Amino acid sequence: MSRVAIVTGSSSGIGAATALELSKRGWSVVINYSKSEAQAKKVAAQCKDAIAVQTDVAEDAECRKLAQAALDKWGRIDALVNNAGTTKYVKHADLDGLSADDFLRIYRLNVVGPFQMVRACAAALKANRGAVVNVSSVASQLGTGSSVAYAASKSALNAMTYSLARSLGPEVRVNAVCPGYVDTPWHAGALGKEKAEQAAARYSAMVPLKDYARPEDVAEVIAWLIEGARQVTGDVVFVDGGLHIQPPR
Repeated sequence: MSRVAIVTGSSSGIGAATALELSKRGWSVVINYSKSEAQAKKVAAQCKDAIAVQTDVAEDAECRKLAQAALDKWGRIDALVNNAGTTKYVKHADLDGLSADDFLRIYRLNVVGPFQMVRACAAALKANRGAVVNVSSVASQLGTGSSVAYAASKSALNAMTYSLARSLGPEVRVNAVCPGYVDTPWHAGALGKEKAEQAAARYSAMVPLKDYARPEDVAEVIAWLIEGARQVTGDVVFVDGGLHIQPPR
């Protein structure tokens, strides 16, 4: 029987690329989406063995529903990729641009959601000596990114990664990846195509590798953390072209 992975927020971007990468490696995959049903079904159709399940991972009952969908279909869960996330684009100096409700909404999806997903999948992951990968951001290290609330939420996700790695070991390894700028529909949708291209060019000029990531680059690292990396847990792996060692002025 093939191994089974749940990838939250996998109708596009990093999540979709991760689902496709794992499928290429012989995994069965749960494609998760909150709104984009057509996109999710398109990703599922490109996988060898996949189902698409609509859930809002900010809600605990929905997280349990997602885990149960995998168990009902295949009877096991071997990996969980917590990729679903959200933000609000607000300049960091604009302190009035974020409300308490903005923080709570962002934290519910970026921090509470991953915790609830791990809790829902924990027993199955332990039974199969599985792995969790949380999709964080280089913003967690640098205090940069789309908003103060987003950067803070990703820092919290990193801290939770350390805690869960300690508490779920030795059966389950828990790690995080921290991408920098990634060419996904998220940026184009928020900034517009032209501004997203300008942001990508600025990023490339800034980092040591002089390039930005594509979703497939991040997916490759996630797959390695799941399938290999036998002695890696509680780690935060940067996939950012080197931005974290050369922060912007």
